[in-house]
Amino acid sequence: MSKTAAVVAGMVLLLGATAAGCGAAAQPGHAGGPAAAKRTAKTRSPLYAWRSHVRNRYLPGDILIADRGNNRLIIVNPEKKIVWEYPTPGVKTNFPFVGPDDAFFTSGYREIITNEEDSNTIAILNMAQRRIVWTYGRFGRGGSSTGYLHTPDDAFFRPGGNGGGVITVADIRNQRILFIDRKTHAILKQYGTTGYSVHNPPTSFAAPNGDFPAPSGGMLVTEIDGSYVDLLTKAGKLVWSLHVPFPHANTLYPSDANFTPHGNIIVANYANPGEIVKLSPSGKILWDYFFASGPGALDNPSLAYELKNGMVVVNDDDNNRVIVIDPKTDKIVWQYGHKGQVGSAPGYLNDPDGTDFLPAGVVPPGVR
Repeated sequence: MSKTAAVVAGMVLLLGATAAGCGAAAQPGHAGGPAAAKRTAKTRSPLYAWRSHVRNRYLPGDILIADRGNNRLIIVNPEKKIVWEYPTPGVKTNFPFVGPDDAFFTSGYREIITNEEDSNTIAILNMAQRRIVWTYGRFGRGGSSTGYLHTPDDAFFRPGGNGGGVITVADIRNQRILFIDRKTHAILKQYGTTGYSVHNPPTSFAAPNGDFPAPSGGMLVTEIDGSYVDLLTKAGKLVWSLHVPFPHANTLYPSDANFTPHGNIIVANYANPGEIVKLSPSGKILWDYFFASGPGALDNPSLAYELKNGMVVVNDDDNNRVIVIDPKTDKIVWQYGHKGQVGSAPGYLNDPDGTDFLPAGVVPPGVR
């Protein structure tokens, strides 16, 4: 999600019809789903998360956190222990790694793909090697010509291309979604018109900040300006477009809409106080989380997603914490980080801007 793109407010009506039979999608970043992961990753008792000794009914796995302000990625287990970290403390990286904005596992959980929004780069790193193995963009230089990005957000890995896979990314300030061949770095496909900021998907978008995988190879695009979410088919055809309502928050800044396991849509409002809304594909509000103040209040949350057990994971960016919410009670049932406190010591975060989920029973291959 972007901290720099401008917001255009305004209420508009629902466009198009709802998607028929869209079904449930995989959790964010799990390009192959848990089944694909188990074919390649080591497995252990499904009762416990990686390096955990007790079960947590709210968080049945580990959380990958893009700790943006600390220039690092960490994996935290339900017991709030860091079980993996990049870069390794005291070890220099082989490519500049500054301000990871989002981070998602690729299929098989061998790699993590990240976008460094303010550095105008995206990268793939090998977890076992703790080494960056692929990059796109020019570090610190925004642009729109071949090899350049401008404020990239939400990079994802998809199978395909020339056998090495395809990377998709929402290139916010260039107003486009790119499909990049991993082997050749060639642009295979583009949604949107470079430099043209108008809501008319897929011909043009107004500050797209999300490009999450959708059922049947499709894509769920989030547009900041106008507060839109658009469902596209694998072929890029628009299925529906809806304006996201946020009943309580003053600012309309939708961030990183994605599908729940039951085929609904969950989206964060990047505002202070922030808000999380779950919608049906027709735009009906199914759940709304908002507190104006107090321990439950959010400060610029940029990503929320629902686990299979119904719990909702939220990175509460400017509160410097990652939380799990029980939608039945609207209570925070798990938290890593201290609200309003910046730090890098165990238990602390600095502007966590993205998370992904590692299911219990899965250990990334080759990682010690």
